[in-house]
This record gives sequence, C-alpha cells and structure tokens, in this order.
Amino acid sequence: MTEHFSRRDFLKLASVGAATSAILTGCGPASRYVTREPYIQMPEYTYNGQSTHYATTCRECAAGCGLVVRTMQGRALKVEGNKNHPVNLGKTCVRGQATLHGLYNPDRVQEPAKQSKRGSRDYSNLDWDAAIGVVAEALKNTKPSEMAFLMGMAPDHLFDLVSDLAKAIGAPAPIRFGARGMFEARATLSKATEVLFGQAAMPFFDMSKADLTFSFGANFLETWISPVAFTRGFANMRRGGGHGRGTLVHFESRMSQTASKADMWIPIKPGTEGLVALAIGRIAAEARGGVMPAAFADVGVEAAAKASGVHAEKLDELGKLFASAGAALAIPGGAALGHSNGLETAEAVLALNALVGGLGRAGGMYLTPLAPMQAEYHRPANLKEMAAFVEKLKGGEVKTLFIHGVNPVFELPKSLGFENALKSVPTVISFATFPDETAVQADYVFPDHHSLESWGYQRVAAGSAQSALSGAQPTVSPYYNTRATADVFLAAAALAGGKAAEALSFKDEVEFIQSKIVALVGESDGFFSAPEINTFTAYFQQYGGWWKTVDELSTPSGDALGKAIQVAEAKFAGEGEFYFHPFVSPVLAEAGANKPWLQEVPDPTTTVMWSSWVEIHPETAHELGVDNDDIVLITSEAGAVEAVVYKYPAIRPDTIAMPFGQGHTAYGRYAEGRGANPADLFGEQVNGAGDLAFAGMRVKVEKTGKTYPLSRLESRMGVYGEALGEEH
Repeated sequence: MTEHFSRRDFLKLASVGAATSAILTGCGPASRYVTREPYIQMPEYTYNGQSTHYATTCRECAAGCGLVVRTMQGRALKVEGNKNHPVNLGKTCVRGQATLHGLYNPDRVQEPAKQSKRGSRDYSNLDWDAAIGVVAEALKNTKPSEMAFLMGMAPDHLFDLVSDLAKAIGAPAPIRFGARGMFEARATLSKATEVLFGQAAMPFFDMSKADLTFSFGANFLETWISPVAFTRGFANMRRGGGHGRGTLVHFESRMSQTASKADMWIPIKPGTEGLVALAIGRIAAEARGGVMPAAFADVGVEAAAKASGVHAEKLDELGKLFASAGAALAIPGGAALGHSNGLETAEAVLALNALVGGLGRAGGMYLTPLAPMQAEYHRPANLKEMAAFVEKLKGGEVKTLFIHGVNPVFELPKSLGFENALKSVPTVISFATFPDETAVQADYVFPDHHSLESWGYQRVAAGSAQSALSGAQPTVSPYYNTRATADVFLAAAALAGGKAAEALSFKDEVEFIQSKIVALVGESDGFFSAPEINTFTAYFQQYGGWWKTVDELSTPSGDALGKAIQVAEAKFAGEGEFYFHPFVSPVLAEAGANKPWLQEVPDPTTTVMWSSWVEIHPETAHELGVDNDDIVLITSEAGAVEAVVYKYPAIRPDTIAMPFGQGHTAYGRYAEGRGANPADLFGEQVNGAGDLAFAGMRVKVEKTGKTYPLSRLESRMGVYGEALGEEH
C-alpha cells in the first residue's frame, strides 16, 4: 500500500488501536512511512469524496500559528486555523491561506543542483548521495572556526539541530535573521525590557482586556510580531473585553491599515514618538496626582509639542485620557523604534504601562513565557550583529557558508554589501525551497521540503499567554526530489564521522525531534499527557503541538519609573527634503511575492496589486509636478530606486512611504521584476539596541518623465474624481 508498508503490515497494525489511529490520521511516529500523494490505486484507508486532515504549523512568518490542512487523495486542498492552538485559536491571515501557492508553485527548486558560476543560473543536477557528500566534505574539511550557519527567524527544530552540531564540532553558533525581525525591532523591544525590568524578554500586551490602547507605530493588524494573535486581541477589545468598547489611538506619520482602524490617528513627525510618550506620561502623572515619577520629571510638554507637530492641547487631551482609562495600554512598534533614538523611545512607551499600574494586570503588559524546552529568550540577530557577520565574510574568515530559511541578498540593506561579501567565501550552500536571490549567488542549492511536506516543531516566542511548542508534520508527500535539511545534515554528519557523527547519531529527522520532545513526556500540566514517547508523538502531531493549559505570563519587576528617561532628537541620514517611511507590505510581507494569490490581493489602504508604489501627499505631489502613475527617482545617501507615484492624502506632506516586499531580481516568475526594493535605500545607521534605524533617512524625489499605470482595485473616478465631466 505504500513504499514501506504492505497490506499485511497494515493489517498487523490495525490490530493495535492506537497504531491504527496513527496511520489513518497521520499522527504518530510510524506515519512517516505512509505515502501521501495523488493516488492512482487507492490505499485501503482512502476513499473517494472523503477528506483527511493534518495539524501542522504555518511557516509563512515566525509567529508559529497552528494550521489544519484538508487533503483528499493525497492532495492538499484547503488551509484553516487550528482551533486548539493558543496563538491563533483557529484563525489565519491571508499569508497562511496562500501557503498552498508555495506548495504548488511551478518555480520551486525541484532537485539538488550545482551552479556552474554564481549568478549564472546554469545548473547541473546532482543526486542526493552526491549532495550529501558535498555537505559531508564541507563538515569534514573546513575548520570549525571557518564555518558559518545563517538561518531564518523561526526558533525551530532545525535551529536546534544545527546548534547541537556547531557546538559539538566547535563552530560558531548559527545566526538567525529575517527582515521582519528588523522591521519589528525585536532586539530593541527585548533590550528595553531588560533595561527597565531587568529581564530580556518579549513583552506581552493584553489588548483583549484593555479599555484604551495607545499604539506608537505598532502595525499589529498587519505584520507586526504575531498579527493573528493581535487581531484577535483587538477584536475582543472592540467587543468590550475590558469594561466596554475599547478605544485605539495610533501614532504614525502615515495612515497604515492599523491606523485606519483607530478611533484617532495622530500623524506624528517621524522620530518624535518617544518625546510624545514622555509628554503624555508627564500629563497623565499630573492628572493622577501624587509624586511625579522620575521617569517623567524632566519632560517639557511644549518642547515635545513643537518637535512632534502635535498641538499641546491635543497632548493634554491624550495624557488625561490615558490617566483616566480603567485599563490603559501602550505599545511601542517598529515604525517608532526604527530610529536612532529607538531604544529610548521603547523605554518611554513601556514606562507608560508602569505609570498607570498596567504591569501584570488584565488589559496591561506582561512578559511572554518561554516556550517548552527553552532556558532563556533567544532573539534574532540585529543589524549591528549582521554587519559584523558581513565584515567577517568580506575578510575571508568564512570558508563554508550554509544558508537556510532566509534571503539576505534581498532582505539586508544593499549598502551592507552581503552579495559582494559572498565572493570572499569559497563555498556557499543554500537549502532554499525557491530560487531566491541568495540561492542564485550560491554554489549549490539543496532544496528543503515545503513546510506542508515537512516534520518539525517551532517554539512560540510571542502571541501566546501559554508556553507553547508548535508542531509540524507532512500533509502530502514531497512533490519534487527535495529532502529535509535536517536529514541532509544527519546523513552528512554520519558520513563525515568524528564529533559531528557523535552529536547527530539519529537515523532520521523524526528520531531527532523525538529526542528533544521526550523531555515533555509525563508532564501533567499540558494540553495532553502521555506515558511514553511514541504515544506522546502521536498526540503531538494530532493536536499540532504541545502547550500548557494555564497562562504563564509573568509580571515585569523592577522600578521602571525610578530614573529619568531621556529621548534624544532622532538623527536622520542624508540631506533630502523628505522623511522616508518604509513599511512591510501587509499582504506580501518579506517572502510572499512568489505567490499569485497574494499578488492579486489588493493592498488594504491603496488597493494596488502586482507592483509597489511610493505614497506622496497630494499637495507634495503638486509641488513636485507629479501625478498618479508617474515614475519618480528616490535617492538616499545609500542608493536610489524608481517607484510609481500614488497620491495618498493620509500621510504627512513632509514624508513619503514605500512598501517592502517587491523588487525581486529572482524568486520565480510571479516575483521577479516587479516593483522596487526600498532596502536598496537603507544605510547602516542603528539605534541603541543595534537594530536598523530603517526610518531614519531623508531622501530626494525627482521626476523621471516616465509613467507606469498601477493595477489597483479602487475606482479612480470615485476616489479622485478623475474623468468626471468628460464627454465620451
């Protein structure tokens, strides 16, 4: 009936109830031997018109949402959320729904290959024995100190495997990075909690029970940190999860999708969010009475009003509103923290929660619990650390570079020179599922399975009040000649011998996963319990992971208000006349441009599809002499890009904005050659936590005389009045 199981074997298993369930539902260690493919001759347990469902984890971002995938006759047909999963409770975002377009993408890397010359796209195919031999030779013949592992943001089982391997052979620990982490300013958030509360952790914002939320550039309804979890919290706040319908006030220089849902949008001058937070804190403290906390004692409200462009009367109104709310919450987001003063801004905003007694209180701020099998919070690398890594590459200190789950040629600022640095690395091995820009610059591409074809687990770093480990299993058999990267390293380590073989002495990826999750066997406070590893693994796959049944949020400690918080004036690179506001596309994010479903989804605020654009205020566009669909040249001190004008009235006249997600030079037919990449404009300026000050640039805008009609859903006549009164 399958490659490994005969009919007789199946009937033997059928005599054991638990094993039968494991085979039929794909939830047990034995299910790795069951072929899931479009069947010509049906196995005994597959019937026409009947679906089989598999619980797994969405890998479209690092949030770790749980999925349930409906399959029929070996084909994955529909994705829905896992109702039991604590991150998303049955909901998904548009990117989760479109994961099928990654699975069935015609441009996937279909077999291991060697490139004749980097960038040539001239590949010669290899068999997997040869590919594993290449990895084994690299492990065996490269000095451990001259080896490097660059991985994506997800803290998953592959990261654990590579960490164990690196530690055993004495190589540097693997580096995790992703553009989303850069735009989310994760390093800044964790550093700010460490400064204020003495513990580096991800804050947990209990929006669902808040009466009032002040969002400082936190686009939590789009892409920030864990958008599905935040959207659930926001919806509950609106339904009166606290004491009545909650209110949202959003501070940002452009009206984002999140700002459009707010009761009040404050178009603040970029880089002044921290000053405004301190001014609100000062006013709120005065309204509450008592001794003025040191954190806000030296704040000048008038100076903050002048710097930010927010009237002092409005600041006074906001401060008193925050002070009087029953459960007020303040959230610092990436748009506010992506400045030179981002760390201080994060401290100022987080301190507002301490001011109103919001630490460890329903509707307030907590610290997110660590995931199971996690000793301490491990954040992705910040830009300062990535810049140091690039210098290491340029200096020839790395002889073999392994890359998985990240596309640094596209995601890192072009000014950092990562692509050029690869020229100093003799051997670059990519495990890309798709032919992205970094894979094109590699010597070898050994494709990993798609996430819906894969085993694994992922630690949940944010979005859940419960300690959670999200599980993954194949929902279909691999469509192409791909192989799990974990299995490639296991086989290569065995072939290389020595310490590598000793550290990874597992027959396959599933056995390695079991060796890690065995620590949870016997735990009685989880969503399920089991007496031994095989039963536990069956439940782990059936339910899509393991998590605690009770909240494990912790209350931040320390005196967050005991010392003055100083927010310096933000520094802007360049001498252009406009502030540049890049933002992650709410639809495409950093890796969705190769999915036609996502390309076809209209942007929530502009309705543009299949391209990128630059948002310019209509008054500014008039002064520049440009109109909708005109192409302009945007120049920073680090580079230049061309973009199509979209006149956007909901943006400050001194600011232009551009989405991140398009501008690929590779990555398949649906992504390549569309729009522009704003990362080409980024410099290397960082904030106090080492995160990129991506919003800290001034740019010039010039007409090119060219036009390009944007594809957009909205009616030009209805929105802009174009063509009204014309005779046809």
